[in-house]
Amino acid sequence: MTKMISVESWRRRQMKDPAFKAAYDALEGEFALIRELLNARTTAKLSQAQVAERMGTSQSAVARIESGRSPSLNSLRRYAKAVGSKLEIRLKKAG
Repeated sequence: MTKMISVESWRRRQMKDPAFKAAYDALEGEFALIRELLNARTTAKLSQAQVAERMGTSQSAVARIESGRSPSLNSLRRYAKAVGSKLEIRLKKAG
C-alpha cells in the first residue's frame, strides 16, 4: 500500500535537493502570482465559474489564468475587477 503525504510535506522533502530547489526558486514569481489570484478569489468567496461570468469568459479560461500560464495584463486586469480587486504590478530589487 502507498502512503499518502501532503503536498507541503513532499515539497519540503524535495527542497533538500539542490537541483529541485534551484528550479523551484526560479519559478517563485509564477507561484506568487498563482497564490495572489487564488487568495483574491477565495477572499471574494467566488468560484471559478462566477469569476468567469463576471469576466465574460469561460471557467476553463479562468483556470488557465490561475495556473499562471503567462496571462495577459488585460486578463489580469479583468480578473482583478471580477474579484473586487485592483491589479498592481511592482518591481522589487533582487536579493
